[in-house]
Amino acid sequence: MKTKNLFLVSVAMPNYGQDQFISQAILGVLSQKADFEIELIVANDCSPDNTEAIVQEIIHTHPNGSWIKYTRHAENKGAIPNFAWSISQAKGKYIAICEGDDYWTDPLKIQKQVDFLEKNKDYSIIFHKVKEIDASGNQTDTNILNSPEEEQTYDLKHLTAGNFIHTPSVVFRKNFNELPPWIVYSPLGDYPLHMLNAQYGLIKYVPEEMAVYRVGNGVWSSQSRNHRIINTMFTVKLLTLHFFNHKEIYHLLSNRYKHLLESLTNHNKTLSPEAAAYKLSFKKLFMIIIKKMKHLIK
Repeated sequence: MKTKNLFLVSVAMPNYGQDQFISQAILGVLSQKADFEIELIVANDCSPDNTEAIVQEIIHTHPNGSWIKYTRHAENKGAIPNFAWSISQAKGKYIAICEGDDYWTDPLKIQKQVDFLEKNKDYSIIFHKVKEIDASGNQTDTNILNSPEEEQTYDLKHLTAGNFIHTPSVVFRKNFNELPPWIVYSPLGDYPLHMLNAQYGLIKYVPEEMAVYRVGNGVWSSQSRNHRIINTMFTVKLLTLHFFNHKEIYHLLSNRYKHLLESLTNHNKTLSPEAAAYKLSFKKLFMIIIKKMKHLIK
């Protein structure tokens, strides 16, 4: 009989207003078969729906309901602060993420990914192929992130060109005791998290489809093109501050910021009214953050 390993794996599940999906997300985690302990951190960001009752029902009736560490915030924190909070609660040697509208389809997903990280100490992150569906459950015609059909190894430099890791696919080593405080100001939660983790090792991709990502329901996939670009620019700017002393990464991020700005301009090299409004609002917010957070940017 195989004995369980002594270490813990944490799964962060931030959610808001996803009561129609949350059961499927939770059951995908509770179905995992592993030779280590698992904790599922369900962070309900004060949802005005039936999430509370659904989660409590699963806790009290599912054989693995004790895995769930459930919190309903008294006040709404916002998507990124709640995302960061759920990560900060993780006690595991490894951390996985499954937001409340996504779900896992392979009961051996976590075991496979943790086995790889246990055997390959020079890797910090492992992720895999996912299936993208719309809110109705139908497979999308085009994918937000295109995944190759063969295994790949990436590093921090590859990530500077853009995020290629689907949130419900990732497992990473807990490389930090706490996230840097500035991360809650980023309009993107998972991208700076992956950048921070990639400082500590390589990134492995496996072309095995083991999770589903729901397009159009989340904060990111429901945004307009210009809104996404501006949000990415803002996050890249924060990352340039973090990597200020890492000359190569700083240079790559700075160049990406310039290219993102160029992509917002029309044939007359001027910003569209929508893009100009977004850029102005984020520039003002960024300057406020710089003044308040200088001592926190490391």
